[in-house]
Amino acid sequence: MSVLITGGGGQLAQALRLTAPAGRNLRALTHAELDIADEAAVQTVMRALQPQLVVNTAAFTRVDDAEKQPDAAARVNATGPALLAAACRSNGAWLVHVSTDYVFDGEQNHPYAPSAEAHPLNVYGRTKLAGERAVRAALEGSSTLVRTSWLYSGGHRNFLTTMLRRMAAPGELRVVADQIGAPTAAASLARVLWALAEHRASGIFHWCDSGVASWYDFAVAIAEESLALQLLRTPAAVIPIASGEYPLAAARPRYSLLDKGGTERLLGVRAAHWRVALRETLAGLAPAGLQR
Repeated sequence: MSVLITGGGGQLAQALRLTAPAGRNLRALTHAELDIADEAAVQTVMRALQPQLVVNTAAFTRVDDAEKQPDAAARVNATGPALLAAACRSNGAWLVHVSTDYVFDGEQNHPYAPSAEAHPLNVYGRTKLAGERAVRAALEGSSTLVRTSWLYSGGHRNFLTTMLRRMAAPGELRVVADQIGAPTAAASLARVLWALAEHRASGIFHWCDSGVASWYDFAVAIAEESLALQLLRTPAAVIPIASGEYPLAAARPRYSLLDKGGTERLLGVRAAHWRVALRETLAGLAPAGLQR
C-alpha cells in the first residue's frame, strides 16, 4: 500500500514511521516538501505519488500563537485539510485526519463522545473544527477523523520535553492543576491510526491513553518517573497552581477527557494507562541529556 504522511517533520509522523505495518510504502513529507494549503502542490504530489492512503498530521498546534496568527492557523488547520480531502476524493485515496480535544469547551463533567457537540474556546480549536467539517463534507464515508489529547513524545517540542528541560535546571515549576484530560503518547496514537486505516473505519473516533490527569499530575509523574529512570539526579519541585495564576493568550477547556470506548470496541484493544505509556516513552531516552 502506498501511504502519504503529511507533516512529516512532526512527532506523530515520526511515530507513524516507527509503527508502520509491513507492506506499507511510506512517503512522509515535511512542510518544506508539501504545504498542504497550496492547492497546486497538493494536486502535484497526489498525481505523482498516487497514494491509496493519506494520513494528515500537519497542523498549526501552537495554541497561544494561534490567537495572534489566526489566518496562519486557519491556513494549516482548515484550508489544508479541505484541499487534501478534495484531492483524496479526486484520486480515490482514503484520508485519515487527526484533530483535537480542544474542539470542546470543557463544560461537561464526563468524557466527550465522538458525537458530542463541539464548541471550541480558542482559535486553535475553531480552526481544527473547521478542518474536521471540511474533511467530512468532502469525504463522507471515505475518511477517518481521530481526535486525541495532550500528545507527546520523547523527541519533539511538547509538554514532556519542556518539563524535562526545566526540571534539569534549578528552581521550582508551577503547573496548572485545574485543567483535566489525558496525556497520550504519540506511539499509542500512531498504532491506533494504522489500525483504523486498516479497518477503513469511516466517521469520527476518539483516542487517548487511559486514566485522568491534570497538567500538574502529568508534570509530577514526569518528575517521579524520570528520577526512577535516572533521567533526573535530584527530585524536581512541582507546585500546583490555578489557571488564573498562569494567564495565557488562549482559553483552555477545564475538562477535555475523550470517550474512546467505541474505538476500543471496534479494534478489540484497550488503551494503556497514561502513566505506563509515559514510563515507556521515558525509558527510550538517554540519561546523559539531563544535568540536574
